[in-house]
Amino acid sequence: MKMSFLIYSYFPYGGQQRDFLRIVEECLSRGHDIDVYTLAWQGEVPAKLNVIIVPVKAHRRIKLYQRFTEWVEKALSRQLPQKVIGFNKMPLLDIYFAADPCFAEKAETQRAAYYKYTPRYRHFKHYEEAVFDGNGKTEVLILSPQQRKAFSKYYPKCSSRLHEVPPGISPDRRVTDRDEVMGRDFRAEFKIDDEQILLLQIGSGFRVKGVDRSLRAIAALPDEMRNRCHFMLVGQDKPGRFSKMARQLGIDDRFSIFQGRDDIPRFLAGADLLLHPAYVESAGYVLLEATIAGLPVLTTASCGYSFHIEAAGSGEVCSEPFDQLELNRRLITMIERLDTASWSASGLEYGKKDELYSLPKVAADMIEQFASKTDRG
Repeated sequence: MKMSFLIYSYFPYGGQQRDFLRIVEECLSRGHDIDVYTLAWQGEVPAKLNVIIVPVKAHRRIKLYQRFTEWVEKALSRQLPQKVIGFNKMPLLDIYFAADPCFAEKAETQRAAYYKYTPRYRHFKHYEEAVFDGNGKTEVLILSPQQRKAFSKYYPKCSSRLHEVPPGISPDRRVTDRDEVMGRDFRAEFKIDDEQILLLQIGSGFRVKGVDRSLRAIAALPDEMRNRCHFMLVGQDKPGRFSKMARQLGIDDRFSIFQGRDDIPRFLAGADLLLHPAYVESAGYVLLEATIAGLPVLTTASCGYSFHIEAAGSGEVCSEPFDQLELNRRLITMIERLDTASWSASGLEYGKKDELYSLPKVAADMIEQFASKTDRG
């Protein structure tokens, strides 16, 4: 089949981008002819994949996305009909992979009342409605029950078009035991001794991932406990705001920031606890990657994959609505119980489930199924 995939930006370290690439590669392996339309591509391009950098520019992101959509629509109109699969919400899509949370819910629960009168709100609401509104025909691949609940609430007529897919953890992350040798080598490299507690947070987009919440929780630890902790943050974003915040909280001497890395398993093996108190997260693959590596997790219920932490018994989940004091208390409790709790063993056991690694195949099956039903339009 001829398919066009749309994504605003590809870089190697985002969860959305990793899902996109794995699904594209699975479709390529099945012999499909694939074009990718994007504004920017970082990293290697898979063989036989035709990446088209859309040549539009704008000072404002909203206008940039509008010009992207218009340019792609014209390009597609000059070709034979084909299926269009998007990884961002926009018009044109036959199939949407829901890497992002429900915008309508986010606008109502996390923004001030005036936000609904802004151009930004009107743009993103319009683009979301193009996918989910009652008269739409776009089939949607969702990542969690949390997404189904949110999209069904704000777009009740879309429920029959929501199709849940399993996680897409890379099979090479699957282990049977914690790699103690890798962990010791990692800690030795970064001069983290056995008495120190290494707290880890991984994820691009530091604000949405709740790095401010993590810093406040660490600063609130009892003196003796805080002095034993070191906090490593790994992800692709501008770190200035959070470095400044760490200085203001008096913990900058125990805080390290690393831009996107290719050796995440080493961090998971060397750390004692994963912190991920995100404001909102459609999935949160790092929660599962930590779990199956035997690393205890402390996260928030706003993360789509937080239900896996509860199902696995691999850590603790802060309730909604979020309360910073609850996060602070849970962090203290988890640090106190690191040597006695069963979080690590439970996570390793949960990692034996084959379905945790099956997203690319299942998503490609669904894309083929939807594509074979009718011609586009």
